[in-house]
Amino acid sequence: MLLKDKTAVVTGASRGIGRAVAIELAKNGANVIINYSGNEAAALETLAAVEAAGGRGIVVQANVAEMQSCEQLIKAALDNFGKVDILINNAGITRDNIAARMKAEEWQSVLDTNLTGAFNCIKAAMRPLLKQKSGGRIINISSVVGLVGGIGQTNYAAAKAGIIGLTKSLARELAGRNITVNAVAPGYIDTEMTAVLPEDLKATIMSQVPLGRMGTPEDIAETVVFLCAGASYITGQVIAVDGGLVMH
Repeated sequence: MLLKDKTAVVTGASRGIGRAVAIELAKNGANVIINYSGNEAAALETLAAVEAAGGRGIVVQANVAEMQSCEQLIKAALDNFGKVDILINNAGITRDNIAARMKAEEWQSVLDTNLTGAFNCIKAAMRPLLKQKSGGRIINISSVVGLVGGIGQTNYAAAKAGIIGLTKSLARELAGRNITVNAVAPGYIDTEMTAVLPEDLKATIMSQVPLGRMGTPEDIAETVVFLCAGASYITGQVIAVDGGLVMH
């Protein structure tokens, strides 16, 4: 129970990586605030899995692109568990299109959710995190696309690259208060987002992954728990969990 009595807020936790992270945190003893945007039924499924893992949690609807909504999300955590120790900024959307055809709405909606949404949640959680003498953990979910780019994903790549800059700057600002800030950059993970890819494209992608398989949401969740439960001397880092796809 590495995270016993800790309280974690996980955005976009109704499915995929967010769900796996919420469950893994619960397995390690954390209380979990399960944020969702629109699919309450899926969020309740995550809650059931959290409780089945022996954890406690609540479900909170919030649109991370709106600051007031993020403030209500953090307030729900404080009202139910008295504190926030961990913030996982996972909520994200895609609106893929080549740049020449990308509509302003496709650009803006991705930046609003994926990048501004992370900032909004950090801003809302800042005061309770700073008040705690025990420090805290902020984990931002980026992407290997934010490291190397992706055709048809200028909006998504820009947002995920922005997450990396946000992470590094915050790590410098908050280090003196014992709050670590790190980013996890998933590669090609087996989720609903990647399930729609054509089989020939999947085969091409797999040919570029040294480990020869897609990752699982649990691969990401295990890395997140590592950063939350220990790793007290790691901050401002980007950990690519990608089977070796991107090597620096």
